[in-house]
Amino acid sequence: MDPSGLIAISAGIAMFTGIGAGISLGIASSKAAEGVSRNPESAGKILSTALVFATLAEVTAIFGFVVAIMLIGKI
Repeated sequence: MDPSGLIAISAGIAMFTGIGAGISLGIASSKAAEGVSRNPESAGKILSTALVFATLAEVTAIFGFVVAIMLIGKI
């Protein structure tokens, strides 16, 4: 098989990190909203923790995107 085809497949697989980031952001957002609705007094602490984890999920997605762009640059 041609190496450029394998690189293209690898770049496509690297983009699956966006799916994981989307799922994790959805779960984190729903649990944060549930926590705030159950205990409104701790809304600030819950939301700040949720933002930290949302940032970590987004960094993972951006990392996968950068890897995919680097792989496509090799073609």
